[in-house]
Amino acid sequence: MSDATEVMPSAGTYGFDAAVAEPGTNEELAGPPHLDATRPVERQERVASVDVLRGFALLGILLMNITSFGFPSWAYSIPLSTPLPVFSGPHARENTIVWFLRWVLAEGKMRALFSMLFGAGAVLLTSRAEQRGAGDRTADIFTRRNMWLVLIGFLHGYLIWYGDILYWYGLTGLLFLYPCRKLKAKTLVRTAVVVLVLNTLLMGGGQLAQPYFAQKKALAADAAMRAGKTLTEEQIADLKSWKNVQEQWRPPQKKVDEEMKAMRGGYLSAQAHQAKDNFKEESVFYYFAFGDVLAFMLLGMAMYKNGFLSGEWSYKAYALTALIGLGIAWPLVFEGCLHAWRSHFDQITTAAWLNVPYEVGRVGGALGNAAIVLIIFKAGLLRWATRALAAVGQMALSNYLLTSISCKLLFVWLPHPRWFGQLEYYQLYYVLAGVWAVNLVWSSIWLRYFRFGPVEWVWRSLTYWKRQPMLIRNRFKSGTVVAAAA
Repeated sequence: MSDATEVMPSAGTYGFDAAVAEPGTNEELAGPPHLDATRPVERQERVASVDVLRGFALLGILLMNITSFGFPSWAYSIPLSTPLPVFSGPHARENTIVWFLRWVLAEGKMRALFSMLFGAGAVLLTSRAEQRGAGDRTADIFTRRNMWLVLIGFLHGYLIWYGDILYWYGLTGLLFLYPCRKLKAKTLVRTAVVVLVLNTLLMGGGQLAQPYFAQKKALAADAAMRAGKTLTEEQIADLKSWKNVQEQWRPPQKKVDEEMKAMRGGYLSAQAHQAKDNFKEESVFYYFAFGDVLAFMLLGMAMYKNGFLSGEWSYKAYALTALIGLGIAWPLVFEGCLHAWRSHFDQITTAAWLNVPYEVGRVGGALGNAAIVLIIFKAGLLRWATRALAAVGQMALSNYLLTSISCKLLFVWLPHPRWFGQLEYYQLYYVLAGVWAVNLVWSSIWLRYFRFGPVEWVWRSLTYWKRQPMLIRNRFKSGTVVAAAA
């Protein structure tokens, strides 16, 4: 990076009525140097494109997560054995269309982009501190920041929602990101590819292999039984194993009834019931699937270093990225959805067509989506939208937790409306639209008066072990407003 200098473009140049750094300006260069090398980043130092993308990704994640709030946990990817049928009944057509759109446009892609931005944030945080002479103190700040995030995620998972991702991010950041922060972009990309391949073999391959071999053994045992042979203990176990696999995929009505009773019994009943799911998410599942977030964090570090996430690429380069990325992702995922749907969601067929090529669709979709947003941002189009998205992105942690609390109140905790299991699949997205509106409106209003989101303020104060200033003083200065740029 270059020596620290001020970069202050004219107000509104990039869609923000404020003096902010140009897209692509390193965060270290976005404001004047300060004596405190380890201080948190100020609002005028933020990179606008990064927060716009973060806000876009955060809102997009709810396209998937809304299912986990309104339906049983097993219905996240394929809504089978739900209280109201999804792919049959009077609303099958609407539900099926929404399910296809969710998979083609967003499934995995928004989470991938959010993980990329977390990786980019690690580069921003450490490089800024190191260039200001923080030295070894950078590691201390980075470690404390992620340790607090692990705790926030732990509490979020058990007290609010089992689908927490913060625990994964904090733990992965602690274990892997700091040693990788100075790797070259090409090295980071290659490492990310290796991690993605291994994750595909382990997770995608495992999701296919388990039902395939379980079914194969069960068919052999069934053939022996039909032939009048006495089954061995191993063959009896094979039949039971296949039944368990099937019931995990399509739970019986008894399990659906138990889920409904627990989730509609109030706060304590619901949280106790889902605590076991959260324990699995934060233990065994993380051990096997941490590559899901690590690969995209490494990719995000690379894509920030090469200028992609900071808006430095040309329009042509972004357009080509969008064309290639979405040109691969959309047809691939649509074909997978089509095969799964036509097979009536046979477990093996679905795993082969959706789970095995999953990462390919995620990479193409995440980069393609990001490229389109960056084109809009660089061109100064839809400024009202990019401003609102930047505000959401700047308050990503507060909005993430607010979304969880809002959805749990509506679907589970409050006596009314308590919509868990009561809405059609497509109707979940009416609720999503309402939550989006709250995120967009309150973020923009809040940042008119406060430097950080409320949870960001707590997180920063704990990280630096010093109470951070919260209120914005002298909002109007020299004819400009210090606004929520990225």
